[in-house]
Amino acid sequence: MVSRVMSIFSRFSKHAGKPKPAVIEDAAKGAQWIAKALATSGYRADFSLGSLREVDRFFDEHSRNGQAVKGGLLEEQLGARLFALGAYCGEVIRRRAGGTWSSDAAGPEEEINLALVLPNGATLYPVKRAMQRFQNGAEDGLFAYASVVSGQV
Repeated sequence: MVSRVMSIFSRFSKHAGKPKPAVIEDAAKGAQWIAKALATSGYRADFSLGSLREVDRFFDEHSRNGQAVKGGLLEEQLGARLFALGAYCGEVIRRRAGGTWSSDAAGPEEEINLALVLPNGATLYPVKRAMQRFQNGAEDGLFAYASVVSGQV
């Protein structure tokens, strides 16, 4: 299932082939962009842990069973939006728990494998998690994920 979403992501990605630092910069820009887009659409996106409940609500309202809802906000630019939603999730965690963004891959996998390395050495893959949230639904919720990994449970 995740490989199907990865293939969708690759087709829509606008970041493929950029040098390593660019994807990290793209993540920061993507997180800011999606925060503004979410806010414009009536979701709270203030980089707080609680705002990830809003991102989960966004996924619930705009995707079902690994498919974008017809007429929903994930119907177009799916790859770019999943990347930005993952970057937003990672940025929420980074702001709460610390850490740094890292990327070792190249090409379209670079965005998917964008990592957040926490101060305790744990490595997270928030873009992959956003893809799993899209594919699997609430069982892969971003709020619960961020709560656990940032030590807020």
